[in-house]
Amino acid sequence: MATPSDQTQKKPLEIKEIQELAIAISAKSLNPTMLSQEFLKQTGIVPSDWELGKQPVLGQNLSQVTFQNGLSIVAQPRTITFMESLGSKKPDELNLANVARQYVEKLSNAEYQSLSITPKSLVPFPDNNEGARNFITKTLLSPGAWQQYGNAPLQAGLNLLYQLDRCQFSLSINEAKIQMPDKSAIPALLFAGNFNYNLASENPQEMIAKLKQGIDTWQNDLNAFQEVVNQRFLAQQQQASLFPTT
Repeated sequence: MATPSDQTQKKPLEIKEIQELAIAISAKSLNPTMLSQEFLKQTGIVPSDWELGKQPVLGQNLSQVTFQNGLSIVAQPRTITFMESLGSKKPDELNLANVARQYVEKLSNAEYQSLSITPKSLVPFPDNNEGARNFITKTLLSPGAWQQYGNAPLQAGLNLLYQLDRCQFSLSINEAKIQMPDKSAIPALLFAGNFNYNLASENPQEMIAKLKQGIDTWQNDLNAFQEVVNQRFLAQQQQASLFPTT
């Protein structure tokens, strides 16, 4: 007779969508070597009681600090990126926007240039190996002789650009794979958005104000991304809502 532990081990993994949000800021004078756990805590950019999730990477061209709460900060020459997985978190439980804002306040002389709010979503097709590919080539693209060429099924991706009142919004849709613990891979669609804010200003104080305002709109951008992906793309497949209402 199977024990409860055996039944637990044999229970198939539940495959859900994977969502991530990133805030990327570019500046003329961002140095990757400045990023460290000590620097972040001593300046008050992150709370002093935050614990590391893994060993930091510190280098001339790339530094990365990851905390147990899921927030990761990556610094490269002239760019710093704050990333966090959404999972089951509510909007007020996400930390990346507050940390990004603290970073800007503590390093207000970095000559900032641009801001990007970048949400991503991996939507799995666990029961259909061709589901992701068919969604692009048969649902989003019109059929034609151009698809019948070569000796393998056509692979395609889309890059779209929307002009919003507050910024430009680009969206790419591509095939992807979700790696499972047992080394297998699940086909998926990768939706990657980018809300790009231009911070150009002759006045440094005005530029910082525009940067903070852009960071504060992250939830509007995330909601817009989710609405476009869920209602204007995935709804064509008559799928149930994949995103929580915020």
